[in-house]
Amino acid sequence: MNSSNDEDMMNSLTRITRGVGVAFKDGRVKGILAFTVGMILWASVFYHFVEGWSWLDSIYFSVVTISTVGFGDFSPETAAGKIFTMLYIIVGLGVFVTAATTVADTILSQDDKKADK
Repeated sequence: MNSSNDEDMMNSLTRITRGVGVAFKDGRVKGILAFTVGMILWASVFYHFVEGWSWLDSIYFSVVTISTVGFGDFSPETAAGKIFTMLYIIVGLGVFVTAATTVADTILSQDDKKADK
C-alpha cells in the first residue's frame, strides 16, 4: 500500500469512529438500541426458564435469532418455545433492522452535514 491509500483508510476510519460516537449520543439511537437490548434480555429470560437453557445459551440464542444469523446449534424443544420464537423473529427482525438502519443513518448523516459546511 502506498501512503495515499493508508491516508484514505485512516480518514475513513476516523469518519466512521466519529460517526459512531455521534450516533451513540443521539436520542433516537439510544432509544432503539435500548429497546433492542430489552427484547434480547426479555427473550433470554423466556428461553432460560421455558427451555431450561443456561443464561449464556439463552442470550446467545436470542442474539443469533434476532440478527437472523441462525447457526442452528440450538432450537426450542417446547411448543411454547417454538411459538414464542416465531413471534420473536417477526417482531425482532423489524426492531433489529430499525436499530441497524438508525445507527447507519446517523453515521452517514455526519458526512452529509460536514459536506454542507
